[in-house]
Amino acid sequence: MSPPDRAGIAKERRRRSRWIAAVELGLISSTFSTIVSQLFAARLGRDAAVDWMTVATIPVRDWALGSEPSWSTILIGIAFHQWADFSWAVVFFGVLGRWTADLRPAAILLLALPWAIFSSGMEWFVLVPLLPFWQPLFTLQQPYWIGLLVHASSALMYPLFARLRWERGAATGRHLRFTQAWLAGALVLVIALGTVAAFGSHGHEPPWIGRDKDADQTYMRHMTTHHAQGIELARIGARRAQNPHLQKLALLMVASQTGENRLLENFWLSWFDTAMPDCGFDERAAMPGFLTPAEMRLVNLAPPDQFDAVFVEMMTRHHKGAVKMADQMWHSRGDPRLRVMAHAIRHEQQGEIALMHGESGLAAVVTATRNMLGDNVN
Repeated sequence: MSPPDRAGIAKERRRRSRWIAAVELGLISSTFSTIVSQLFAARLGRDAAVDWMTVATIPVRDWALGSEPSWSTILIGIAFHQWADFSWAVVFFGVLGRWTADLRPAAILLLALPWAIFSSGMEWFVLVPLLPFWQPLFTLQQPYWIGLLVHASSALMYPLFARLRWERGAATGRHLRFTQAWLAGALVLVIALGTVAAFGSHGHEPPWIGRDKDADQTYMRHMTTHHAQGIELARIGARRAQNPHLQKLALLMVASQTGENRLLENFWLSWFDTAMPDCGFDERAAMPGFLTPAEMRLVNLAPPDQFDAVFVEMMTRHHKGAVKMADQMWHSRGDPRLRVMAHAIRHEQQGEIALMHGESGLAAVVTATRNMLGDNVN
């Protein structure tokens, strides 16, 4: 066999090894990000099951939405997320392998984090709300930083490619030592997150670290009470709405606010070791957007042909109040976890207002971007 032939065969073997390694890395990185997302979500005030349900709406639309995430929608959401993360890894090391496949682990890591910013941005700003999926709910429901954190956790596994790209036993000693230590660190991280999650699920979250306990407690009590009325109102909408999409949105509101109340109650129990006191009549009356008994009856008794308009009007008013409360918490001196949760609530409830009014396409992207940056409804 001539030298050019041997060189061509060697080149083809390296190309094939690169693509196999890209596929292996995609499976590892997507699985790692799924595990980290599941374990870490509640530490940031996120209900992972509701988030997976929201992701599931990208491929299966409104069918995925329910008042309680089902196992089928959770699995669809996880599968779609893993497919997306897997695809980005294959693009990075397969399609762009001419420039990335031979990099050292440290160089891969330096490029992987900007890649996480780019890939999560492409999904949030373009691929999901516009082409090819045209699904505004994901972008309006979840702030961009959630996707960024998920993609960043996936990117943390990219340095392992420096080991996978070689045929078995052919990796250099330096790369083997680096990737072995990196993999051990990833396993330690998963164990640590799993331990914290296990304690957190039993009312033992890491201690409160805010600077204004009274303000945090007031916010948690008020938002829990505000959500309780929102859940009641959304259940009426799910039962009576004439528009099928509005009916499904109401179910999503029930699921998201129920999940957030569970998290707020768990934070309270973990931080203050007591039951959360109820809000009195005067507190309820002073809450922004909290509907009076007469207004709730108005929704309940609205004629069928007028119900959707009445529901949207009242839920919009209710959501505006929650946005105002969440915005104040985001700009407060409260516990960072509570502030991050409030930022997501502010984004989510503004997004649901836009969805109730039928916003989609580029307008939805613009609205979602503005909603991430401030309170745009009060």
